[in-house]
This record gives sequence, C-alpha cells and structure tokens, in this order.
Amino acid sequence: MARGGHGGHGGQGLARVAVVVRAGAAPLWWLGVCAAGIGVLVPGVTGRRIGVLGGAALFILGAAVVAYTRRRRYTALAVGVARAGRHDVLQDRAVTVRAWRRGHRWWLLLAFLAALGSAFAVPAAGGMLLAGTGAGLRLKAAWLGRRERAGDALLWVRVDWLDGRGGRPAGKAVRAYRGTGIAAGDAAPGGARRRTAALV
Repeated sequence: MARGGHGGHGGQGLARVAVVVRAGAAPLWWLGVCAAGIGVLVPGVTGRRIGVLGGAALFILGAAVVAYTRRRRYTALAVGVARAGRHDVLQDRAVTVRAWRRGHRWWLLLAFLAALGSAFAVPAAGGMLLAGTGAGLRLKAAWLGRRERAGDALLWVRVDWLDGRGGRPAGKAVRAYRGTGIAAGDAAPGGARRRTAALV
C-alpha cells in the first residue's frame, strides 16, 4: 500500500474518490451495450426504429443526469481539503474497484435483466439507458480528474465513510475529503490506471 501526506496519528484507510465513481462505468457500459445488442433483435411493441431512437435519447439523458448529479456536493467536500497523514493508508485502485463491483453485483444483474426485459416493449432502449449511465460515471470521473489537476492534489475519502457496497463517495456519511500530491497512489487523476487510457 502507498502512503501519503505528513503528520497525524491513528491513520485511516483512504480510497480515491474518482476511482469509486469510475468503478461502475465499465460494467454498466458493457452490460448496456450487450442488452441493447440483444434487444435490437426483438421487434418489440414499438418497433426497432422507435426503440433505437428512444434509446438514443435515453442514453444522452442518462449520461447527463449521472454526470452532473451532486456536483455541488463533491465541490463542497473538495474545498479546504485536509492533507492525508503519514499513517493514512492509500487503498490500491484494484481493491477499490473490486469492492464496488462486488457490492453492486446483484444490482448490476437486475439492471441487465430489466434492460433485456424492456426490449419486448421498446427494443434496445433499456440497454442504451444502462450504457448511458456508465458513460455518465466516466464523465463525472473525468470532471473530478480535471479538478484534481487544477488543484494539483488527488482527492481521497475514508473507506469507513463509504456505504456497505463500497460506493457513495459524496454520501451523507462523508464529512470531508483528504488530499495527497498528484503522484500518490496507483491511479491517475480521474481514477484511470496510471500509464494507460483503458476504461475501468
């Protein structure tokens, strides 16, 4: 584990805020693409053309809503961020991602099944909405990455302030973020792996 910051006693486990946000992007995107691909094969009640056009609108709407939701909360938590102490343990990116995906695995399965089921009414639309939420998480993580670069500091959240599924880095339980230098940890600004542009 990497360690960051100076001073302080009684360290805490810290997870990267952007990594938590980004953790759901890939599974939602690929499950959505898969559901849309299967769904477009079903004629449905509305027909494929209306389904795909409606799905495109839902994709844009879903991405926008997810990308912009709670930005004020994230901004407020990032203001006056305290520097992580030398005893704080920076959680590896892979551990953070695994905790989120393990905690949300049943939710992801239900969302995928719902997207597939909706194809019998509106072909492809449910899958495109699911993919849009994944794209929205990616956009939100990128926005956080720009804030981190502008402030020359990475944002971290206490692991014990996340919910039981390893998510909600801007939830009610979170009272403040910690900060480290831009080179701390094994994830780049925005939560991607360092030295790669691959989607989580």
